[in-house]
Amino acid sequence: MIEARKASIWRNRYDIVVDGLRLATWDASLWKLGGELELDGRRYEVRANMWGSTYGMADQDGTRIASADRVGRKHWRVEADGRTYEFRRASMWRQEEELLADGRRMGSVKRTSMWRGDAVADLPGLPLSVQVFVLAVVLATWDAASAAAST
Repeated sequence: MIEARKASIWRNRYDIVVDGLRLATWDASLWKLGGELELDGRRYEVRANMWGSTYGMADQDGTRIASADRVGRKHWRVEADGRTYEFRRASMWRQEEELLADGRRMGSVKRTSMWRGDAVADLPGLPLSVQVFVLAVVLATWDAASAAAST
């Protein structure tokens, strides 16, 4: 299980933590959907299309590592390492996304604090880099929705 702890109330910057140790940093862009991830000393760029429905993660050499499609819809998916992972929004009323296998819930990403913006991801079977990517995409989506609702 990995946690995203908001580092500042003024910025969309999160520390990604596993067992109390910082594993990565997600620094969301202020002007466009996406941001930068630093994981194991490597930098990754996460970018979305104009509508925020498709995301991609590339390493510092520009090599695509993972992609997410139909983000923000009831059902969406992530592709990485030749595998496809299916997700679904749990409810319109709470911030939670479920990882599915054969239509059954296998894990989730959910907000643990509405005030701070913290979240937790329990995504068994996914490589750690893919878990961090999924968490970053979900955080970016929630933060964009929150910003749109406040205007």
